[in-house]
Order: sequence, then structure tokens, then C-alpha cells
Amino acid sequence: MKSIKIISSVMALSMLLSISACAQKTKTPELDGYKLLWSDEFDGKKLDETKWNYEPHEPGWTNNELQEYTTSTDNVFVRDGNLVIKAIETEKDGQVHYTSGKVTGQNKTDFMYGKVVVSAKVPEGQGLWPAIWMMPKDESYYGQWPKCGEIDIMESLGNDTTVSYSTIHYGEPHAEQQGTIIKEGDESFSAKFHEYSVEWDPGEMRFYTDGELVLTVNDWFTAVQGEDDKPYPAPFDQPFFVQMNLAVGGDWPGNPDETTDFSKAEFLVDYVRVYQRAEYDTDVTKPTKTFLQAGADGNFIRNGDFSVAEDLTDDVDWKFLLFNEGEGTAEIKDGEIVITTTKYGTEEYSVQLVQPDLPMIKGHKYRVTFDIRADEARKCIVCVSAPNAGWIRYLPDTSIDLGTEWKTYEFEFEMTEKDDNNGRLEFNMGKHGDTATIHITNVRVEEI
Repeated sequence: MKSIKIISSVMALSMLLSISACAQKTKTPELDGYKLLWSDEFDGKKLDETKWNYEPHEPGWTNNELQEYTTSTDNVFVRDGNLVIKAIETEKDGQVHYTSGKVTGQNKTDFMYGKVVVSAKVPEGQGLWPAIWMMPKDESYYGQWPKCGEIDIMESLGNDTTVSYSTIHYGEPHAEQQGTIIKEGDESFSAKFHEYSVEWDPGEMRFYTDGELVLTVNDWFTAVQGEDDKPYPAPFDQPFFVQMNLAVGGDWPGNPDETTDFSKAEFLVDYVRVYQRAEYDTDVTKPTKTFLQAGADGNFIRNGDFSVAEDLTDDVDWKFLLFNEGEGTAEIKDGEIVITTTKYGTEEYSVQLVQPDLPMIKGHKYRVTFDIRADEARKCIVCVSAPNAGWIRYLPDTSIDLGTEWKTYEFEFEMTEKDDNNGRLEFNMGKHGDTATIHITNVRVEEI
């Protein structure tokens, strides 16, 4: 068994931080099987710069975000035992200007393998995007993002703080795996503090929210595109650091609007705690991919004739989803699925029917067929997507014009990307002003 012992680094970092830790009035709890590597309970009067760096950036630095990250104590400060990262709407050169804060532990509290535990409360507001995440100390070791790897312990969008996301990014080509958890009402992520954690071992990561398992990942890779993969478990076999920020705007959350209340745009962090085991077994191998087998009729789609009135809210076979102001219902009856839309939402995927876990193997060709009609003329978008590979499309988004009579559609495509056992067939029925009821049956995905 090959293992690494986490001794000298733990002792050195513990000694380095012991003076500031002694000054904290909060006692950090112990965890079975772990020793505390370092923590910050934010009990002081200002940011502890023996553990954290301010990381300033100009607007547009990444993801088309609008904020300027500053070193100002208006944007990053400690108050009542919490770290506060505050977004501010101001004016510069006659234009609306946003400032906010980002803090990182790079070159101060880096570590390799361990358990990170963070308690935080996120702000509400269109365009706000708080995050607790990790990046490698030396981003060039395997190459720039996404080859270097990224561990997102928690992200939330201010326009819907009932959802929290845990994600890893890697590649190249860019790939990701993501888990979500929903807490509504008085339990939402903006209504109270929640505890987010990741257990990072060689060859596996497990993400939790309030102790509930959200995501387990053990199958990743990194490579220069067109070259062989680096030895597993690269890129997650190097020192990483914790960072936290509150972004404003950008590709994912969208920009603020008149509903965004910047007087309340505060991301609160109660504590950050990092633990490590005494040693880790690094003799790990990449799991073998298990690909779904087609049925006896060659169809990879389960329940493609809708003969079973299955649960459309679970993660088995068909799933009906609503996002971004989409509203509607779906029901399986009489050998078809009937999707009724009451609000079409702001995105094509606002009203969506999907079936995941489709095996997509490089160099193979596939055929998608289905019968579909609508109660009135309208549009529908069909694709085969890659949730774990940056949401690229194996079958491109294809718009079809539906009529009131049944019509059979057929599409063929060749898989040209890396093997993927999580392709996803999507029917997207949002955005385009259409709310007419849709009927679908006889869905097939087969290898040609």
C-alpha cells in the first residue's frame, strides 16, 4: 500500500497559526479520524492576514462579471463573529460600478487532502453569486483552467437561494460533475446559516450540506486536449487553497436589476475549518466506467413508450424539471407523456423533460427518434447534452415546429468527444412564448 503521511506540513502550519488560534474565543470541535489543520472562527476585529489574502481584480476579469474586487474594508470586514463580504453598488465615471470582495488562502493555508467545513449564509438578489471554492496553489502544474482542476464546495444564485450547488471542474476538454440540494422557506440558504463541507481523499470527494451527502465523485481526468490523460488522480493530487467571494453579474447568474437590494448584499461566513487525517492511501486507481446496456430492442431509453406511470421527480429514467420562472406539470397516461405549461419562463430549459445516463462512446453513431404533437402550433428544442462535460451538445440543439397531428422525428449524429456514460436526452419547452400542451411517445436512442 502506497501512502503519504501528513506530519510535517500539519505541524508546521499548526505552529504557524497557533498564536492567532489561541486568541480565538470559539472552541473548534474535533472530528473523529481527523486532526484540525487550521481554522478561522472570525472572532477578531479584522481579517486575519496570516491566513487570508485580499485578491483584487478589475471588472470583467472572469465570467463577464461586473464587480471590481477590492482590498477595501468596506467590501471585506469582520463583524459580530462573522466574515462579511459585501457587494456595493456605486458610480464611477458616470456609470454604475460594483465593488465586492474576494479572499484566498493561497501560499498561507494551502493543503493536500482533508476535510473543509464552512458555515455561511448567502444573500438574496438578482445577479448576486456567492461561492466557497478551492483552486490549486500552483495553477500551472497541470496547466491553466480547467486542466488545473477546481473544487466548488458551495455556490448559490441570489435569484433562487433555495438551491445550493457543489461541483468539480477538470479536463481538457472541460468537464464537470455537479450535485444540488434544495432547502425552501425558512430553511433556504439565505434565511439561515448552513454548514457546507467536502471530504477530499485521493481518488474520491464527498460533498455535504448540513451533514447530508450531496455529491460523490471519483471519476475525473486531466489532459492537454489531444494527448493522453495525466496519471489518475490528477489534477486533484496537488495542494489546493480555500477561497470565498461574492460576485455580481456574469454568465451564470445574470446581471442585477431593479429588484436587487444592495443594502442587504452581504455574504456572511461564521467559520472555516480544515481537518486532515494522519495519513492517506494514495495507491488509487480510476474506476472502470460502466455503460448502460441497450434493451433487447436496441433502445437505450427506458420507458420510451411511457407504458409505466413512473415518478417524474426522482433521478431514475424520465425526469420533469422547471427552472427560471417556468411553471407546468407532466403526466404519463395512455402510453404518452403530456406536458402542460402554465408559464414558459426565461430560458429554453425553463420547462424540460430529460432522460440521463445514456452511453455516448467516441466514434459511435446514434439515432434519436420520437413521436410528438401539440394542442396548438408551437416550438420545442431537442438535444443530447453532456452534463458532466461542460454541457456541450452531442446532438446539437434542434428546434422543431410542432403541429396538432402526430409526427415522427428522426435525428442522427456521430459521437466525436471523449467517452461519456452520462449523455442526456432533453426536450426543452420554455422561453419562446409557447404554452400549448405537448404530447410525446415512442422515444428511442439507438446505436446505428
